Amino acid sequence: MKKLIVLSLAALPLLATTAQAEMRCGWIENPTPGNYWLTDRDASWVISAQGGYEAPGMEMIGDISAGDYVATNGNYGYGCACMDVMTDPNEKQITMIHSFKQLAISKCENDKNLPAVE
Repeated sequence: MKKLIVLSLAALPLLATTAQAEMRCGWIENPTPGNYWLTDRDASWVISAQGGYEAPGMEMIGDISAGDYVATNGNYGYGCACMDVMTDPNEKQITMIHSFKQLAISKCENDKNLPAVE
């Protein structure tokens, strides 16, 4: 019985982490090397900054130019995506990426809650 209680208590932090994850959908932007952010209806969330911060799980994003994508600067540009992430609302930063799914550009273009990409 004690073993079961200890194991249950050990699992609580894992459950709390999962419970805090949230699905965010919007414009995934990669304007220059190493710079990524997601702009949704709430904010523009930093995912990575060249030579600085990079959210754990960044490898889940992959090559966004392989999907529905708009090139704006050579090989760099933007797409539309949904991401299951954890965020720091004070810093407007994605702190962990659990999953990434690229969507058709039209999905974001037709979402009246999203700002236009500049």
